[in-house]
Amino acid sequence: MDWLTGRILAFVLVLSRVGAFFIVAPLFSWEAIPRRLKVAVAVLLSVFFAGILRIEVPDESLTVIRAVLLIANETIYGVALGTVCVILFSAIRVSARIAEQQMGFNMANIIDPLTGESAQPLSLLIEIIFIMLFFSANGHHLLLYTLSQSYQSFPVGTIPDLDILLKGVVSAGTTMLLASLKIAAPILAAFLLMMIVLAVMARIAPETNILFLSLPLRVGLGLIMIGIFFPFINAFVKELAQYMDKLLPI
Repeated sequence: MDWLTGRILAFVLVLSRVGAFFIVAPLFSWEAIPRRLKVAVAVLLSVFFAGILRIEVPDESLTVIRAVLLIANETIYGVALGTVCVILFSAIRVSARIAEQQMGFNMANIIDPLTGESAQPLSLLIEIIFIMLFFSANGHHLLLYTLSQSYQSFPVGTIPDLDILLKGVVSAGTTMLLASLKIAAPILAAFLLMMIVLAVMARIAPETNILFLSLPLRVGLGLIMIGIFFPFINAFVKELAQYMDKLLPI
C-alpha cells in the first residue's frame, strides 16, 4: 500500500466515525437539515480532524478485509457516541410527554418538522424551547468537543471496547429515565394533589360530576405547571453537559 492510498484510507476512517455520529446524534440528524449540508459538514469536519490528528498510515500488509473491519469499528464507535447523546437529549421530550399524559393530550398528534415523526404539540413546544437554550449555551460545541475527545481515548484504527460502549448506552438510558422523572416530578406531584382533592370532593358531594370538572382542571393545572417549569429548562442544559461528560464512552 503506497502513501497516497494510506492517506485516503486514514481519511475514510475518520469520515466513518464522524458520519456515523452525525447520522444518530441530535441536532445533526434532523430531517429538517438538508442532506447535502449534512454531508458537507461531515466531510469538512473529517478533513479538519484528519489534518490535526496523527494518524498512522497502514503498512503494506494491510488487506482489504482488515481495512473493512477498521471502517466497521469506526462506524460502531460513532454510532455508540451518537446513541448516548440522543438518549440523553430525549429526557426533555419524555418528561413533556409525562405532563401531556396527565393533562389528557395523548390524542393530539402533529408532525414534528425537525424529525419528521409524529409528536404531541406540548412536548414539541418544550423541545423547541430547550433546543434554542441548548444553542444559546453553545451545546452544539459540546457535541463537537465530545467527538474530538473520542479520538484521544480511541485513536483511529484501534478496536473499541464493546463492553465500554454497551455500558455507556445502557447507563445513558437509565439516566434519561431518571432525569425525565426528576424533571416531571413537580408536575406529577401537583396532579396527584389535584386527584386527592377531587376524590375528597366526590365523597363530600356525590352529585358533582367529577369527570366533567376534572377535564378543565387538568388542562389548566398542567399549563400553570408548565409555565412554572420553563425557567428550569435552562438548568437542565448544564446537567445534560455533566451527564454527557460522565456517560460518554470516551
